[in-house]
Parts: sequence; structure tokens; C-alpha cells
Amino acid sequence: MKARWIVVIAVTVLLLFVGAGQLPAHHGTASYDTSKTATVKGAVTDFQFVNPHVLVFLDAKDDKGSVQKWQGELTSPNHLVRNGWTKSSLKPGDQVTLAGFPAKSGVTSLWITKVLLADGSSLDPSVGN
Repeated sequence: MKARWIVVIAVTVLLLFVGAGQLPAHHGTASYDTSKTATVKGAVTDFQFVNPHVLVFLDAKDDKGSVQKWQGELTSPNHLVRNGWTKSSLKPGDQVTLAGFPAKSGVTSLWITKVLLADGSSLDPSVGN
């Protein structure tokens, strides 16, 4: 009977370790080219202060004057709150300049590393301590 319990416990522990290795990993900036930077200036169309990543949507004009829809991604809200962000830090219509790492796929998306507001002030997007 005692040997049976040892086998049950050993199998359970083994399954926990094997299962843990197969859990999906958090990818963070994996889809962005961190060796390059891009800057986009335009009007905020939406600001989603949600988990797992805060999103900023922006209408920006390209070199020809055509409007391009951009998406910027930030870390989680709880990290941004440590740097003073709130769900009303950005509002539709706000003019901002976003700098960050462009998407590897070439879509109009970036991982935001800098947020500059129209008045010249900035919002710190780094992970808070």
C-alpha cells in the first residue's frame, strides 16, 4: 500500500513538471524587431488600459498624406500604474508621438518605448519598480 502511494505521488509530480514545460510562454516583444526603431505621430483613436497589454490606436499620416491606422502595445496596466499611468492617461483626439520597435511582419504596429504628448511632456512606458 505504501509503495502504491509513492508511485502515485511520483507520477503526479512528474506530470506537473512535464505539463509545466508545455505551458504557453509570455512573448512580450517577440513579434517586434528590437534592432530597429520607428516613430509615429498622430491622433489617438482608442486607448485600452487592459490586460495583458495596454493598447494605443492611432491615426497617422504617411509621407504621401494618407491616413494609416497604427497600433501601439505597452506592458500591463499594473506596471504602468507604477509610473503614474491611469485609464485616462490618453484620450481619443490626443495628439501624440509614439516611438518604439516596429513589427517584424511589417504591419503598422509597434512596441512602444516612448510616448510624447502634444505639450512636450512624456509618459514613461518602462516597467515600473
